[in-house]
Amino acid sequence: MDGTAIIVILAIAGVASVLLFAVKGLLDQVPDVIDSAGKARDAWHRFKKSELPPRADDQEPPMAA
Repeated sequence: MDGTAIIVILAIAGVASVLLFAVKGLLDQVPDVIDSAGKARDAWHRFKKSELPPRADDQEPPMAA
């Protein structure tokens, strides 16, 4: 009976250790995900801003340089 209790305690400690390691790995990735989302949002805003406004019928098309 004493041997079984030791095995159970070691198993619980091992599972807890693996879970903590996995949670730490996920939490370490959160800042990178937030930075990437911010960069994607900024790129989208730049993309949307670079579109030319619709021209009126009486205006000449822009000249290519």
